[in-house]
Amino acid sequence: MYWEDYLPVIMFLGLAFGLFSGIPVAFVVGGVGLLFGFIGMYFDMFAFQEFFNIPVRIWGGAVENLVLVAVPAFIFMGTMLERSGVAQDLLEILDVMLKRVPGGLAMSVTLMGTIMAATTGIIGASVVMMTLMALPTMLRAGYSKGLATGTIAASATLGILIPPSIMLVIMADLLSLSVGNLFLGAIFPGLLLSGLYMVYILIIANLKPQLAPRVTDTSLIDDQGSRGKMILKGFVPPVFLMALVLGSIFAGWATPTEAAGVGAFGAILLTIFNGRMTWEVLREVTERTGLIVGMIFFIFMGATAFSYVFRSLGGEDLIIHGIEALGFGAWGILVVLMVTIFILGFFFDFIEITLIVLPVFAPVVALLDFGAHVEGRDVAYWFALLVAVNLQTSFLTPPFGFALFYMKGVAPSSVKIQDIYAGIIPFVTLQVIGLAVVIAFPGIALWLPNTLLD
Repeated sequence: MYWEDYLPVIMFLGLAFGLFSGIPVAFVVGGVGLLFGFIGMYFDMFAFQEFFNIPVRIWGGAVENLVLVAVPAFIFMGTMLERSGVAQDLLEILDVMLKRVPGGLAMSVTLMGTIMAATTGIIGASVVMMTLMALPTMLRAGYSKGLATGTIAASATLGILIPPSIMLVIMADLLSLSVGNLFLGAIFPGLLLSGLYMVYILIIANLKPQLAPRVTDTSLIDDQGSRGKMILKGFVPPVFLMALVLGSIFAGWATPTEAAGVGAFGAILLTIFNGRMTWEVLREVTERTGLIVGMIFFIFMGATAFSYVFRSLGGEDLIIHGIEALGFGAWGILVVLMVTIFILGFFFDFIEITLIVLPVFAPVVALLDFGAHVEGRDVAYWFALLVAVNLQTSFLTPPFGFALFYMKGVAPSSVKIQDIYAGIIPFVTLQVIGLAVVIAFPGIALWLPNTLLD
């Protein structure tokens, strides 16, 4: 082999260098792709005419893709719900219901994160919102800074896994999989992580009660009338919206795109119902939605250009041959891919990892045979959900854990970044344990879609 045969490797190294340059990710990914296209022309490995295939792929993959229309609609729904006051009402009712439980406030935050994940899915907004609402309360109650910040950060990031998740929509498009199947498959892994968080909190609250003091004031709990009103106002609306959006998809009444539209409309109605709807709110929500969607789709365009050139230069074959030469077998390859994605999560955002890595790794995964552990037709779905669980860590692992930066930006001055870093370690460990459990027991991810949709 000549050194130019390793152009895909050099291309990946160039991408890694560019991503650390501070230049916007979309321009780095697309620019590296185009640059190596010209380099490939010099070595007769890439034809100039192939550049004209890139806009066609972008148009067909993003602009004309009806599935991806769900992304801006879900983002709008999540951003609008943030302004509706639903989250504040939900935290209050959960706090009242769990005050007698050891670590009840932390459990309330975890449950709130789980429920809001199924209605919002906007991680930055969720982290900021939950930090502002819950962190001062937890600190006043005597909770340790580490446990408080770790609970909030981990719970607020469940939105990229629990449907309706924009990450799953993007994954479904990249891997040509059913969005409905991925949504159903992600429910139990998401609940598994939430359950692990709650078990950990319960254990810590019992073993070290000084870290999570029990609240002694239970006067509100015994007021049945007040509790009923709080449940009606704070608990029922988000759960009903979640059931409406996801239920319509799973029942086959609506496509993900149509359900996203229903969710966006429902979020508007909830905001009106709570008396929070103004022209200023609508303008702000629309503007934020446009900015987030623009960022995602620009990265999508750049990643399309990168992956096309990478494949044209023989990158896909090089990876497959390299992995085969290692002789690891299917399980060894899976572990290598999971470790690689976990390490990438230290440095890159989940969108960047999804759009850059999945198109490269997907052909490799398609060739893997896990025997009776996972049927061949389910391997792609199982792998996608493993990646989704794995990417939970990308928000929490330093040095570029975005959830940690969001939290530090709005946390009280008494909370240092060291407190946040220390607080997330147990929860990242729990996420890795959750990933291992889904690997060992694939039915957690596959049973529900295979049962309901087969």
